Amino acid sequence: MAVRIRLTRKGAKSKPYYRIVAADVDFPRDGRFLEILGNYDPKKNPVELNVKEDRVRDWLAKGAKATVTVSSLLKTKGIEAKVK
Repeated sequence: MAVRIRLTRKGAKSKPYYRIVAADVDFPRDGRFLEILGNYDPKKNPVELNVKEDRVRDWLAKGAKATVTVSSLLKTKGIEAKVK
């Protein structure tokens, strides 16, 4: 089972916010996931980014890979992630 750390879109039309989740590569983008690891709201000023750092590090240690977008968000929190 290959796991990716990626974003899922939530919110209304033109008012998106995102969850950072660990999900199997075969699961749909906004569908099933294994665990919620944080959230990201690009509409707020300044941008709101909350991450469960210990859980993210745990998933990365287990071999999960982050998407390019998530890895750049994690880098702002000081977490280095393997990119898909």
